[in-house]
Amino acid sequence: MADSYYRNLGGGRFEATIHAQGAWNTHEQHMAPASGLIAHCLELFQPRKDLRIARISYEILGLIPLDTIEVTAQMVRPGRTIELLEAEMNHGGRTAIRARAWRLATSDTASVAAVEEETMPGPDDAEAYDAAAEWPGGYIQSIEVRNLPERRPGRARVWLRTGHALVEGEPSSDMARLTGLIDTANGVATRVRPGKGSWAFPNVDLQVHIHRQPSGRWLGLDTRVTFGTDGVGLTSAVLHDLDGPFGRSEQILTLRKLP
Repeated sequence: MADSYYRNLGGGRFEATIHAQGAWNTHEQHMAPASGLIAHCLELFQPRKDLRIARISYEILGLIPLDTIEVTAQMVRPGRTIELLEAEMNHGGRTAIRARAWRLATSDTASVAAVEEETMPGPDDAEAYDAAAEWPGGYIQSIEVRNLPERRPGRARVWLRTGHALVEGEPSSDMARLTGLIDTANGVATRVRPGKGSWAFPNVDLQVHIHRQPSGRWLGLDTRVTFGTDGVGLTSAVLHDLDGPFGRSEQILTLRKLP
């Protein structure tokens, strides 16, 4: 059994392991590790110590095959203090994910730093939660989930982590590793149980804003799920590490009644 989500085959090619398997189809990847791999590749592209990634916007253009894929990166807008990068995940000549990332100059702003979101209780205050009882797939089985009290449909606060490396034999930053868990937000506070005779609600994007560089292996998701009246929904989460909130994520959903 692999102990990573991907194996680096060289030349921008990566082999997805069973741990990257999605929940909606057995032959596709879960968006969570896929977005983590893209974040990892973006960080490695023409890196600069004086800039860091502050936002990544992922567009999911189609099914992400559980197979060997290729990740490419390029500079869209170079600059001294602001850069815009773009990355694509491709398979068989088709683009599955396109992402753009703003990389911003860093400086000492501690004297004016402030955060409005409340800090979540830590994972030691949470109880084990069996996400695999609700969701299938290798990715869900690869993560540890802990649930804080007062969970209800459409609203949950959870902590999650994984013991698997993002890429086999390669170090990855805490930012990339935690980004590889964020897409899980759409599955931790479900309004309806997914599956046959119920509803599907896959997201077609993932928007991640990072106001503080995260650290550690625990990701906290303070999540709210909204279903509209015309087939569109929204999953929103405040992102936490053990030091408190560090950003936000948004996922637009397409709601579909299943036979």
